[in-house]
Amino acid sequence: MNFTRRELLERCVVFGAVTVASTVSLPTLAEAWDAAEKKKPTPWCELGPFYKREAPHSSMLRAPGDAGMPLTLSGVVYNTRGETVPDAKLEIWQADNDGHYDVDGYRFRALLEPGPKGAYAIESVIPGHYPDRVCQHVHYLVTAPGLKPLITQMYFATDPVFDGNPDKNYTRDPLCTSRELVRPVVIKGDPKQIVAAVTFDLVLETL
Repeated sequence: MNFTRRELLERCVVFGAVTVASTVSLPTLAEAWDAAEKKKPTPWCELGPFYKREAPHSSMLRAPGDAGMPLTLSGVVYNTRGETVPDAKLEIWQADNDGHYDVDGYRFRALLEPGPKGAYAIESVIPGHYPDRVCQHVHYLVTAPGLKPLITQMYFATDPVFDGNPDKNYTRDPLCTSRELVRPVVIKGDPKQIVAAVTFDLVLETL
């Protein structure tokens, strides 16, 4: 049986799993719990000129011999209530290490369906810079029934453009609409198999 947060909280109070101070009402506590679970929607960012429909269903974007720092990019799709979105579709595309988009084929492009837990992950490389854009970035188009489509981009905190301070310098790229889109990069693996790992959760608004 599935319970709402309020029903679950009420049961916990009844059975002594949660003790509520006399100065705090149960509705107030439930509202605070709900507020704590809510998430801010992911900021919008430009679609860009290189979007292509019908990308392949694949989580492996890089191929043996591809130049560039290997990248693992993962996250979870949520709605603003903090619930995972099991029926989302993610379209992801990016430039290669040299800053080139594949406009004739589908290299470094993917269509993903996260599944019951809303989680996704791809294997790629950190994209390069190209003349018309300031920052390295990865594009997203996310859709799900009953939720607003999300078009956005993810940026790398290690990008040399930020001079080590994305809090101050993220606006150097005029298309970077929010500091929230700039994500930390964690270096993993041994010296012979280094991988840059980035987590980028996505939050969709209700229609």
